[in-house]
Amino acid sequence: MSISTPVGSADRPLRVAVIGSGPAGVYAADILTKSEAVKSGELTVSIDLFDRYPAPYGLIRYGVAPDHPRIKGIVNALHKVLDRGDIRFFGNVDYGTDISIEDLRKHYDAIIFATGAIKDADLNIPGIELEGSFGGADFVSWFDGHPDVPREWPLEAKEIAVLGNGNVALDVARVLSKHADDLLVTEIPDNVYAGLKSSPVTDVHVFGRRGPAQVKFTPLELRELSHSKDVDIILYAEDFEFDEESDRQVQTNNQIKTMVGTLTNWIAEQPEDLSELKASRRLHLHFLHSPVEIVDSAETPGKVAGIKFERTELDGTGNARGTGEFIDYPVQAVYRAIGYFGSALPDVEFDHKKGVVTNDGGRVLDADGQHVPGLYATGWIKRGPVGLIGHTKGDALETVTYLLEDRENLPVAEVPAADAVVELLDSRGVKFTSWEGWLALDAHELALGAAATEAGTSHGVEVKRERIKVVPREDMVNISRDGVAAQV
Repeated sequence: MSISTPVGSADRPLRVAVIGSGPAGVYAADILTKSEAVKSGELTVSIDLFDRYPAPYGLIRYGVAPDHPRIKGIVNALHKVLDRGDIRFFGNVDYGTDISIEDLRKHYDAIIFATGAIKDADLNIPGIELEGSFGGADFVSWFDGHPDVPREWPLEAKEIAVLGNGNVALDVARVLSKHADDLLVTEIPDNVYAGLKSSPVTDVHVFGRRGPAQVKFTPLELRELSHSKDVDIILYAEDFEFDEESDRQVQTNNQIKTMVGTLTNWIAEQPEDLSELKASRRLHLHFLHSPVEIVDSAETPGKVAGIKFERTELDGTGNARGTGEFIDYPVQAVYRAIGYFGSALPDVEFDHKKGVVTNDGGRVLDADGQHVPGLYATGWIKRGPVGLIGHTKGDALETVTYLLEDRENLPVAEVPAADAVVELLDSRGVKFTSWEGWLALDAHELALGAAATEAGTSHGVEVKRERIKVVPREDMVNISRDGVAAQV
């Protein structure tokens, strides 16, 4: 379509839609607004951020444990970007249902997918389907108050296995083993507190397939384990195997060196007689265990009663191989936290093996491997669920750089008027939320926390509560759209 006003001019800004308002989406929008072309006045941009949830922040709100100390800093940074007013936020808008790729093509010159990854990676072992076998990502969604998951969680097990040696595995294990009263200082919803308070758990076992030098969590997450009150950490000497590759990793990577040092100090300080440990709950860290089968029992058919592992050994390359030795652990629940996996998006080519939108450096490709003009991806839906949140900035920069390189050849939106998207959503009855709506919801949650603090106790515990998260989607939407003051 030919137009008299060039795209990117003051009268006709480059219109970009970003699908997903987690760190990946916000970083991409921010980088685009701060690009040299924009700063020099060569280019003007108009960016709309869409999210399927009524609130922004994606993974930060719904994928990280509430007691994580770095959450607030990241949220503050994302808040500053969206609070500037040069990026619009449309929450409670589901791509593929409320708005299609055809709609977006009509209204925007370019589309950046930043939908992340929310599903658990599969673990194909016998018994994975038994009652009491859970995905770690599902559990995280529950304790983070995700609006689209059940409000209740079956916390009935005394002994629990957590499979994985990444940050999510440690988050899951820490929340399972921590006393609910100690989580009241966080923003956990009341239903989550009630569930955790009733948990009969005594022992949580975390299993990794490789050795202590090959763990995928970070020093901060590891140290957080020792901050839980009335929870003893237990390690096992037979799991501390190091080969030449492990030694090389320790000597060349300060992060690994720090974690190995922490683990070895813990086991050195651990009493030989474990009966001397007096905490009411125990968190066990196991290495060199590969899961083989989850089993039930004659007493509880169809329900998790134990898990079988094959002991492994390091093979000199940083990987592990089986030894043929098997060991069983009696547990009543198993949580797999071996990674996230992306979900296919409507009308976009998807790599089902990698769990990502098919792309080349962020340029979305079609079935023939050709770049689809105007379509881009960033974050975990682009490169898979690897790396920390900080890595997302560099990833977004790469995608935005390609978008700017392509801008002379982008398909031109037929309906570039900014208000047209609002009219489209209104015409379909989509109850979308705005940035101003989020500020109202944010204030509401803070007021709930302030009221609990002012009352002096929360659930009978003397504690200061900064925020109490609202969970039901309808409540979030109503508070956001109506700007309703907190009724507390």
